[in-house]
Amino acid sequence: MTTLSMHPELGREVSVGSIDKELRKLWEEDDARTNASLMNLAVYSEEPGALEKNSQTVRELTAEHACRALLIGIDRNAPEASIRAWITAHCHLSHGRKSVCCEQIAFALTGKVTGRLRNTVFAHLNSDLPLIFWWQGELSPIFEDRLYSLVDRFVFDSSSWANPKDSFARISEAVENATNELVVQDLAWTRCFQFRVSIAALYEDPLVLAALPDVATVEIVHHPSDRATALQMLAWLAVQAGWRDGIELDLAVARQSGSKEGFSFEGANGKAIAATLTSDEDSAPLGLVRLSGGGVTVTVSREAGESHLVRRIEAPGHVVEAPGPVDPDDCAGLIGEQLARGGKNSLFQKILPRFRELLEK
Repeated sequence: MTTLSMHPELGREVSVGSIDKELRKLWEEDDARTNASLMNLAVYSEEPGALEKNSQTVRELTAEHACRALLIGIDRNAPEASIRAWITAHCHLSHGRKSVCCEQIAFALTGKVTGRLRNTVFAHLNSDLPLIFWWQGELSPIFEDRLYSLVDRFVFDSSSWANPKDSFARISEAVENATNELVVQDLAWTRCFQFRVSIAALYEDPLVLAALPDVATVEIVHHPSDRATALQMLAWLAVQAGWRDGIELDLAVARQSGSKEGFSFEGANGKAIAATLTSDEDSAPLGLVRLSGGGVTVTVSREAGESHLVRRIEAPGHVVEAPGPVDPDDCAGLIGEQLARGGKNSLFQKILPRFRELLEK
């Protein structure tokens, strides 16, 4: 067996059957510790080395979000079935005195794992608390009803998916078939939150709002790895503004051109709207959203690495520019933002069908 020293980030290695007993001993060792938990947070990955990396991520998250964390690392291709477990506590000082700590249990599984994942790993959930399940990487056969029927909130990042069309079909099927009220959260959607808030705020200006029916062009610039975020941003604009699909655009920058994609819509008044998505290696995840028409241009932009957005309105005799907050670039920060907001994510469910249509184009 591998020695404990090879996994110091994960804490103390224990037998699966003694996890509960060892957790009790962990708390008995230090009376200054207070066990805090408001949720179960499971973090799942099939990537080698993910357990250690995710332990560091959970340490950051527990500074603001008390939880019982279950780290799950799986090698489905291993010829033999095995399971190992480690326990630790992530502690943070409260008022400079007592440590407030969150339990972490890490599991390394090999071989066929579906039954063991539910019967062994999930047996160590705090049953009185909701389960947030953070799936990392491509959806695999492990994602099926015996898994998601236990989950309250399923978090993923579609930006990393090689075939998002098929994966979103599976996600939608899970939401429809789940016996529980399954809330799904795409971190690609979370990445555009502050852009959406900023655009909504700019359209509170009466002059800008009056020009909304006359929008003729939409420009979105995104990093190549964040196309899903750009498409979800476009789907949100179309759904919220009531745009219908328009006639296919005859653009020199057609979808086949590589860095640019063209989409067409028809506004509620029948006017054509041309939307262009541009992929730029130097862009922030979402670098620019610009809507123009009726003599008014609304722009929300962000340079890569900048800690603020720029909100801008341009109209004859009327120019307004102001900074705005940004969403985190890293997944841990995005998870933290989502945990803080909570909710049932009904807006994402609302735009999801339109987003899936855009994926098909």
